[in-house]
Amino acid sequence: MKCPNCGHTKSNVIDSRPTENSSIRRRRECENCGKRFTTYEIIDTVPVFIVKKDGKREVYDRNKMMAGMVKACYKRPVTDEQLNKAADEIEQELQNSLKSEFSSTEMGNFVMEKLRALDEVSYVRFASVYREFKDIETFMTELKEIIKANKKAAKKSEK
Repeated sequence: MKCPNCGHTKSNVIDSRPTENSSIRRRRECENCGKRFTTYEIIDTVPVFIVKKDGKREVYDRNKMMAGMVKACYKRPVTDEQLNKAADEIEQELQNSLKSEFSSTEMGNFVMEKLRALDEVSYVRFASVYREFKDIETFMTELKEIIKANKKAAKKSEK
């Protein structure tokens, strides 16, 4: 690591600690001039691409995903903290898969899975846009699936 003061390439690490965004903060001291400085190490990740329905590829953008989730959760009892946690979990799944490309369908399914666990109304809002519900019948079919899943969960919790 080059000293920002004198340019010397050798330094000693005085203190290391993790930061909130999964990087490591290191406090260093230059062996030559004794000046202290801070560096941050981050994990180098492979860029993730989203393949759209028309075949175009674009780099994964957390802000774009979050914007869709925020719209779906508008005026619903879902906190920013919950949305960020869901986005973090989705990103972790993307990184753990070791794939560098995901279809927009896969991404939509990841988001719907997380929204379904957070708030069913938000889930239906997102699904109605994402799945392009064409009529009320498609919408009702999705609602019936949610009701059926809720009844199953209620029966399991009774046992």
